[in-house]
Amino acid sequence: MFDAQWFFDLEKQIRACGADSDAQSFDEIRDNLANPHKFSPDAFAEMCAYVILAGGFSQKTAKRIHKNIMDYIYKNGADFDGLFQMFHNKNKISAICKIWENRKELCDGFYVCGTDEERLRYLAKLPHIGKITANHLARNLGVDTVKYDVWIRRLGALYAGICRTDELTPDIKNACDDMFAHLVTATKLPRGYIDVVLWKSCQIGLIKL
Repeated sequence: MFDAQWFFDLEKQIRACGADSDAQSFDEIRDNLANPHKFSPDAFAEMCAYVILAGGFSQKTAKRIHKNIMDYIYKNGADFDGLFQMFHNKNKISAICKIWENRKELCDGFYVCGTDEERLRYLAKLPHIGKITANHLARNLGVDTVKYDVWIRRLGALYAGICRTDELTPDIKNACDDMFAHLVTATKLPRGYIDVVLWKSCQIGLIKL
């Protein structure tokens, strides 16, 4: 495990079963991390909506709900009552509406941040985002970061040979960072792309933890 051949075998298997996507395809994620492009306010808000909806759902379900919600918003605007009839989660719908209604200001604020750390702190303060989801959103926006979710924490512990915990302790974060640094060197790929491949491998059972 944890060498280039292992990683590329995982990537090949994911692609073979058609699971190579998040909000974007694997190719789009990899290319945008290698050569980040600037998102429009609409696209920025769409990415925010996706990560807000993704929590607690399978990717397939999240993508379906996200499409329905964005189709409604583009047709009717960010109408809370109408959206709540489609998806009965007040907190998530309220957050999506707030971000959509202020999308230009929020998008502009993201792009004036000077460093990746500033961008992550900025995104973490958006409605219903928070520190962990900020990493997911930042990666989808082209920031070469990783989402330290439970699968990645477990992989990091396995890589470092330390006791597994589902909490993001300093030791676990350091182990994850060491694992990504090793795989970046081995594969020559962005760490954010490595993150999504490893996460998907765990999620669909190619890696069993």
